[in-house]
Amino acid sequence: MKSYLLIAFTGMSLAAFAQKPANPKPYAATITAAELKTHLYIVAGKEMEGRETATEGQRKAAAYIQDHFKALGLAPGNGTSYQQAFPVYTDKNGSTSIEVNGQESYDILPNGAIEATYYLSEIVFVGDGITDSTHDSYKGLDVAGKAVLIMPGKSGMRRSRNPGSNFVENARLHGAAVILFPMNNINPGRYGGGMYTNAYKATAGPNFYMMSDYIAKNILGDSYKADSAAVKNGNAVSRVVKAEIVLKNKKSIERMESTNVLGVIEGSDKKDEYLFVTAHYDHIGVHDGVINYGADDDGSGTVAIIEMAQAFMKAKAEGKGPRRTIVFMCVSGEEKGLWGSEYYSDHPIFPLDKTTADLNIDMIGRIDPLHKGKDSANYVYVVGDDKLSSDLRPISEAANKKYTKMALDYKFNAPNDPERIYYRSDHYNFARKGVPVIFYFNGVHADYHKPTDTPDKINYELLAKRTQLVFYTAWEMANRDGMLKRDIPLPSMN
Repeated sequence: MKSYLLIAFTGMSLAAFAQKPANPKPYAATITAAELKTHLYIVAGKEMEGRETATEGQRKAAAYIQDHFKALGLAPGNGTSYQQAFPVYTDKNGSTSIEVNGQESYDILPNGAIEATYYLSEIVFVGDGITDSTHDSYKGLDVAGKAVLIMPGKSGMRRSRNPGSNFVENARLHGAAVILFPMNNINPGRYGGGMYTNAYKATAGPNFYMMSDYIAKNILGDSYKADSAAVKNGNAVSRVVKAEIVLKNKKSIERMESTNVLGVIEGSDKKDEYLFVTAHYDHIGVHDGVINYGADDDGSGTVAIIEMAQAFMKAKAEGKGPRRTIVFMCVSGEEKGLWGSEYYSDHPIFPLDKTTADLNIDMIGRIDPLHKGKDSANYVYVVGDDKLSSDLRPISEAANKKYTKMALDYKFNAPNDPERIYYRSDHYNFARKGVPVIFYFNGVHADYHKPTDTPDKINYELLAKRTQLVFYTAWEMANRDGMLKRDIPLPSMN
């Protein structure tokens, strides 16, 4: 009897010891400023040409990420491939012109507009084109089959997924045939309607044209300055403007391709449940011969993904791999409108109802003006941890308290956040499908979307610390007993 009990007790003790959670600190320590810097000087280097979606620079960046996933021993995330392709279309070999009361201009570019010629006798000016709780730009107006002129409002080119707050979708819902949108940086020597993914549509229109401020002034006349100021102040401004307008667009369409890059670490006893860690690797490319390097946006998130994958693979090699399967995914098309993550969420490779969470990283290598002089070397914005799951914040804060001790700034969780950060990066495409998300962000700085967002401006020690916070949070989510609860509704986009 005593011998039997001793054997049983010993077996229980060994089992308990074997199931004791592994210490993640030695693996987090492999995420270093030096390695992040080495990767980033390549990802945000001259050879990558700004990594614009569906360009050679983007393909080079995808190959770099894929090669590292493969070298680390991650399994391909799309069958036998590390990449998930999605179609991209662009307008080529064409010309666009607009004539207003006999005065012709070529300072206009189509954005997915069809080949067509319009003869218009009026334009309906609808302010910022938004319908929300503050105002209705279309109140009392019939724009069915007509052309509308829309100006950038308080939030600039505001195009959220909420139909009323997306000026293009709102125009479609009201039946508009054409959108004219003034901008101050139209290059008349560059034909191209931008890129788009929706070449095949169930419904036609509206056809979207970006034009110079000069054309808008010709259409609106003497009231242009007052109209512009009113719209930027958030006021509702609308009226019908009489004018003789000829709008011509000729083009051909080129089909291209872009890709998401996925590497997988298979879990153990919960391998049929998934944790995603994501970042976008595309940027805005070359403008007028000048490279936009995108070191912080989002080279920083991309190299963080590579370093975390390495840390988790080291743990797995030492018998301490994750219980859940971890999918590291670097997406493209984010700068064009969250295209890559939207495509993945609409064509998931792994079941979304078995995806416990998405931890998304977009810009974690710099310091924004609001934090200079106080917690500048020890903060990160944490977005979305108060939404979708009541498990998110306790896990996030516990990981931070135990390991990294950073100042977690929740500024962008505010329901009335004017910048609407929660809706502006790739995590949102998981959130809209019900997957709990956390988004890590350092805020906007002076080099945002400029050629000066270069690797030498990155704070690599801070980048390493923020990456380690994501790693520790991922470690807990990948190894806890249960998937995260889904007990909080998705917030409204109004």
